[in-house]
Amino acid sequence: MPIIAHSDLPSYSRLEKEGEIVLSKDRASNQTIRELHIGLLNMMPDAALEATERQFFRLIGNSNQIAQFFVHPFTLDSINRSNEAKQHIKKFYKTFDEIKGHGLDALIITGAHIEDPDLSKAPFLKDLGEVIDWSYNNVTSTLCSCLTSHAVMELKYQQKRVPLKSKCWGVFPHNVMDRSHPLVRGVNTIFDVPHSRFNEVNRSQFEKSNLKILVDSEFGPHLVVSEDGLRTVLFQGHPEYDTISLLKEYKRDLNSYLLGKKEQKPPYPDNYLSLQAEAILDEFNEAIDLGKMTIDDFPEALLSKDINNTWHDTTIAIINNWIGCVYQVTNKDIKKPFMDKINPNDPLNLY
Repeated sequence: MPIIAHSDLPSYSRLEKEGEIVLSKDRASNQTIRELHIGLLNMMPDAALEATERQFFRLIGNSNQIAQFFVHPFTLDSINRSNEAKQHIKKFYKTFDEIKGHGLDALIITGAHIEDPDLSKAPFLKDLGEVIDWSYNNVTSTLCSCLTSHAVMELKYQQKRVPLKSKCWGVFPHNVMDRSHPLVRGVNTIFDVPHSRFNEVNRSQFEKSNLKILVDSEFGPHLVVSEDGLRTVLFQGHPEYDTISLLKEYKRDLNSYLLGKKEQKPPYPDNYLSLQAEAILDEFNEAIDLGKMTIDDFPEALLSKDINNTWHDTTIAIINNWIGCVYQVTNKDIKKPFMDKINPNDPLNLY
């Protein structure tokens, strides 16, 4: 079923204009189908705040047709925000206390832009830890993206992320390692995933923590689940990214270089741009160096026409499976604690 527009959040009308199916709360009340309440802890920087809302709303709305989806965005007060972003959050987001009071069936936690490998320097780590601890005991399943996956590994499994020699940036092929797990049922056995990170949790760290690696690559594991198979789902990449998300990141990093905030120009994302697109960017960068153009002349519209998306369908399939698993577990006897619903010899009872 579609996303339910239960507030005036601008992303709902934007998605509807883009062709997504969005129901008003009044129309949804006439349906007898079950509701699923999904939290979205949005920790992305201000420039990506609303885009991240739409990315995850699309994934949820395009997935399993078994429920009405109420998505509840919230963030952390310890993340530094502009006045404009603070107003958006105040008007359209819930507080964590409101989230806890209402309860959730599932939770998604986005990544955040922290390049330093030492997560203890992140001002929001303590608050994030509180959300992670609460969700572990009160939410059927929590899906974590990129940095948040690293935070879970440090806070719950004492495995600190390690810096990479160079940024893992681009679109890379991945392999399904456990084809029997419900989260990858019906998924292509080889598929692409976008990455944008300076740090990693490596294969041995996941294995030492007794976590299950479902999707792996030569650049490290991507999809990993907790021992029970569902309670915690970790993405080390960014499968939620739109087609042009990496292009926008390149533009942001190039602008940082031009403003003197970075010492070197950013490289092009790997396996992402066509030869023609790279040639266009080569010419643009040459014009920048000669002072003939500025960042305002960045040819985003021209480049966007030539970028292919090779990960979206697989991401939809995995999110579809995830929501199906959540639905099946939450439809069991709700009087029982979460772990009582899980058969340790067949964790999800979905095989």
